[in-house]
Amino acid sequence: MSALTRAEHGATAAESAAALDGGTPRKPRKPRTARTPLPPEEPSIPQRKGGTAGYWLYLLPGFVLLLVIIVIPLLFNVYLTFTKWRGVRSPEFIGLDNWVKIFGDEDFWTSFVNSIWMVIAMVVIPTIVGLIVAALLFDVIGRKFGGRIGSFLRATYYLPQILPIAVAGIVIGWIFRPGATGAMNQLLSVVGIGPVDWLGQMPSALLVLMAVLVWVQIGYPVVVFMAALQRVDPELYEAAELDGANWFQRFSAITLSIIRPEVFVVTLTCTIAALKVFGPVYIITQGGPAGATLVPAYYAYTEFFTKRNIGYGATIATVLTILVVIVSIIFIRVQSSLERKERAGL
Repeated sequence: MSALTRAEHGATAAESAAALDGGTPRKPRKPRTARTPLPPEEPSIPQRKGGTAGYWLYLLPGFVLLLVIIVIPLLFNVYLTFTKWRGVRSPEFIGLDNWVKIFGDEDFWTSFVNSIWMVIAMVVIPTIVGLIVAALLFDVIGRKFGGRIGSFLRATYYLPQILPIAVAGIVIGWIFRPGATGAMNQLLSVVGIGPVDWLGQMPSALLVLMAVLVWVQIGYPVVVFMAALQRVDPELYEAAELDGANWFQRFSAITLSIIRPEVFVVTLTCTIAALKVFGPVYIITQGGPAGATLVPAYYAYTEFFTKRNIGYGATIATVLTILVVIVSIIFIRVQSSLERKERAGL
C-alpha cells in the first residue's frame, strides 16, 4: 500500500469514527499550559449599619472626661464668680460685686504686674538662651565632637525640667537660707560680705525666684529646638560657611527661618506656664515679702483656701483663664498671618 493510500485510509477512518459519535470531526486539542494563579480575593469589609455613627462610641470616653474634668468645673467656677461662698451651706448670689471689687484690688494688679517678671523669667530669657544653646550644640559641638556629646549636654540642660518642684524648692531654700547657715551667705562671708536675707527683702526675693524659674525652664526650649534642628540640612551650614558667613549670620539666616514654628510653640506654651505659675512661688517665697512675688494663681489659692473667699478666688481664676485664652488667640493669629505671608512670597 502506497503512502497516499494509507493517508486516505486514515482520513476515512477518522471520518467514520466521528460519524459513529454523531458529530463533526473533532479538532485536535491544544496542549495544556500552566495557568497563572489568580490573586486571592481581599476580604470585603462589612459595612456598619448607620454609617459612621458607631465610630463615635470610641470618642465617648474622651468626651465624658472632657465634660467632667474641664467643662463642668469651668461652668461652676464661672457661676461662683457671682456668689459669696465660704465653702459651707449654699452660695449666696451677689451679682457683679466680685467683678467690681477686682478692678479696685491693689493686690490683684500687683500680682499681674509680677506676672510680667514671670514672663521674662520663663519665656524671654529661656527662649533666647535656648535658641543660642541649641544652635551651638547642633552647629558647633555636634559637628566638632559628635552627636553623643551634644545629646549628653542636651539631657543635662533638661534635667531641672524633670526635677520635682518641691525638691528644687528645698534645695533653693537651703542655698538662700537667711543668716550665716545659708550656703550663699557662707560663700559671701569668705570675701567679707555679711549675711543677706535673700528671700525676705526686695529686690533679692524676686531675683532669686526669677533665677530659679530660668534654671528650671531653660531645658524645655533647648530640647524642642534641638529636635527642630534635625530638619536642617548640614550642607546649608557648610555652604554658608564656604561663602564666608560667620556663626551669627548662619544662625540668623538659616536656623531662625527654619525653626520658626517651634519658636512660636515654645513661646506660647511658656507664656501660658508663666501666667499660671504657682509651684515655685508657693514653695520658695509664698508671695512675700509683702506681696512682692505675688502672682495671680497664688493669689487665687490664698483667697480660696486661706481666706475662704471662694467666690472672689473664682473671679481671679476666671480672669486668669480669660487672659490665657486671649494670649493664645493672639499667638495663633500672628503665626497664621506669618505663614500666609510666607506662602504668598513663595
